[in-house]
Amino acid sequence: MAMDRHDKEKEMAAVLLSIFYAAVIDPPQVYKGFTELVESCDDLHVDIPDVVDVLALFIARAVVDDILPPAFLTKQLPLRPLHAEIVLRRWGGSRSTTVEDMKNRIGDLLAEYLVTGDRVEACRCIKDLKVPFFHHEIVKRALILAMERREAEGLILELLKASTAEGLINSSQISKGFNRIIEAVDDLCLDIPSARELLQGLISKAASEGWLCRSSLVPLPLLPEKPLEDDATRVFKTRAAGIIQEYFLTGDILEVIGSGELENHLSPSSAQLNAIFVKKLVTMAMDRKNREKEMATSSGVPPAGGDAEDAALDVPAIVEDLAMFLARAVVDEVLAPLHLEEIASQCGGDSAGGRALKMTRSLLSAKLAGERILRCWGGGGSSRTGWEIEDVKEKIGRLLEEYDSGGDLQEACHCIKELGMPFFHHEVVKKALCFAVGLITTDQMAKGFNRVADCIDDLALDLPSVEKQFALYVDMARHEGWLDSSFSFSSTSGSGDCILR
Repeated sequence: MAMDRHDKEKEMAAVLLSIFYAAVIDPPQVYKGFTELVESCDDLHVDIPDVVDVLALFIARAVVDDILPPAFLTKQLPLRPLHAEIVLRRWGGSRSTTVEDMKNRIGDLLAEYLVTGDRVEACRCIKDLKVPFFHHEIVKRALILAMERREAEGLILELLKASTAEGLINSSQISKGFNRIIEAVDDLCLDIPSARELLQGLISKAASEGWLCRSSLVPLPLLPEKPLEDDATRVFKTRAAGIIQEYFLTGDILEVIGSGELENHLSPSSAQLNAIFVKKLVTMAMDRKNREKEMATSSGVPPAGGDAEDAALDVPAIVEDLAMFLARAVVDEVLAPLHLEEIASQCGGDSAGGRALKMTRSLLSAKLAGERILRCWGGGGSSRTGWEIEDVKEKIGRLLEEYDSGGDLQEACHCIKELGMPFFHHEVVKKALCFAVGLITTDQMAKGFNRVADCIDDLALDLPSVEKQFALYVDMARHEGWLDSSFSFSSTSGSGDCILR
């Protein structure tokens, strides 16, 4: 649709693709979409005579925006030689300008501008590049120059302001250039120690002059916490290793807790070292047998996701083990699913930590994930030997029978809590549609009702009025606040089919 419209719509389509990439549309589907565009060039040519030129620019833009691999055309050539070769030639191919060539030309024009100060000539050179979709590279390189050469800041800001005013560089490219610098500011600090402060100053000046919209920028990454003194860290690591080693030998969790409180009492800074203790515990457990791994998860602390690359040197199966620790921490409710996203923002996608996080999401999304992950090392969510799922179901059945005969609600709730399996509370709901404040979450309640709804046809064989009775329970649960008001159940008359929303 964009190819048959003006440049404004083409730019909007390219920006939308860049935003949707990975966050909304999976990368393989983006690749597949462009493949189908190349395949349909002949058909599109009927309505869009310049489809080859426009598609070539869209593909080039996708490569520059890192949503399409540069090898796309090379791979398409053997499959569709006529279409791909035309696009390759129109884009420039191996005999013409490449992305690296374009970056070099941008570097040269900026260097020349800083020498001559001729803003008009610099703007003409930018226009001659004829790559409006790549102008964010100009912004990025110009800002880096302004931070590296403080005396050049004035000239750089004047050039960017003039380019924006003349319409050479649009606001989207300006924002993208600044955002690329923001995302790389920690790396820049290695070469330019004051990069963060300098960048904040550049953003303030650009915003005050009206050619940069602050709301279009991503937030600056938080400053890394000041590292503790080496001696204090080293001493704590030694103490922590001894405590953990003793725990693995004795299995005495109370001793570990007592040691942790003692450490905090002895050294005020030890409270800040909890993360180091978590990392040490998980790292030591990963290098041992399933017993120790289960003991580590039973100690009630979430695993650390950083420095996985270093740990991989000592623990070859680091990705698989760390993924299981993270998944187990989420199931045990000592790590919120949201924390996985926060950890992911600190890890590269191709790093060992990034791969572990990807595997963690896969583990958690599997069917009956909670039950499987709970027993990943043979445990049952505590230091005791794990229960079989059938055993848990039997215990739920017995506690419900006792409640039915005795009517002691407090005792029944106590028994549910003692199960120590919050992720399996939907089984309680399924068996009895029982509710106790604070023990069964709304999600677990809905999951239990859903499970009953899924088997309503089978239940109707033994209980003809089950649909009517179940609908009554749903209304009651919604009225009492056990279920969300959007949850509803109905049956199509005469067919026995259930409609659940």
